[in-house]
Amino acid sequence: MWSRLRALLPSRRAALASGRTIPDALWLDTMAQLPFLQALAPAELQHLRRLAAAFLDQKEFHGAHGLAITDAMALSIAAQACLPLLHFGPAAQALDWYDDFVVIVVHAAEVVAPREVTDDIGVVHRYDEPLVGEAMEHGPVTLSWQDVAAAGERVAEGTNVVVHEFIHKMDMRDGAADGCPPLPPGFMGTRGGRAARAAWLAVLEPAYQAHREQVIIAERFSGPVPWLDAYGAEALEEFLPVACEAYFVNRTRFAQEFPSLLALFDAFFRHGAAIQEP
Repeated sequence: MWSRLRALLPSRRAALASGRTIPDALWLDTMAQLPFLQALAPAELQHLRRLAAAFLDQKEFHGAHGLAITDAMALSIAAQACLPLLHFGPAAQALDWYDDFVVIVVHAAEVVAPREVTDDIGVVHRYDEPLVGEAMEHGPVTLSWQDVAAAGERVAEGTNVVVHEFIHKMDMRDGAADGCPPLPPGFMGTRGGRAARAAWLAVLEPAYQAHREQVIIAERFSGPVPWLDAYGAEALEEFLPVACEAYFVNRTRFAQEFPSLLALFDAFFRHGAAIQEP
């Protein structure tokens, strides 16, 4: 499990202070498996390494049904989970986004979760939902290792289950997921939280509605299949992580498909901002 690698991290302070707390061979092998990380600048990769080390120092990994979590598995998840935090400052500050939970549960493959929903007239509907990942408010993150391990092969599709679930965590930072994470003061030149939220939704909602229409046309009328994962058409709170998956793993295609979202996400994730050393 992570215990062997964690032994190389004697304390959180030491992990934050050094860029060599993760063994070189293990780090390089992780980068080789995740080609979208190879596009990062050297300073960004160094900072991602620090973030991943601090993340691993804070979180606990549990394999479901006897699944053994190796160091390589834990590091792969950590590196992908920390990618959205790359420009949010030093590790101790950036990881505040994920401070509402400790446990990450990893299943070998997708799981079937029982669901129960009560409709507007009080009728209870029970059904099973296949899941490759799930993020619970103030609770653990669940991931399918089969899908995590396929991240490098799905760059062209713009999908990434780890990024998806951790964007949910960022969205939940100010309460239940609603498609709008907490926005910084003065976001995109706005004044006040209400104006910032309005500016965010003014860009995100039209993109969501357009994607939803594309999915409907594709599914009902045999229209062209949209590039972005159809799951993003379920609701605004799912469109955000689906769009962010594509933004982080295939920026070139995302820029072509969603130029307005590119500018919005660049502003929020501080793309191109100088890396702050610890």
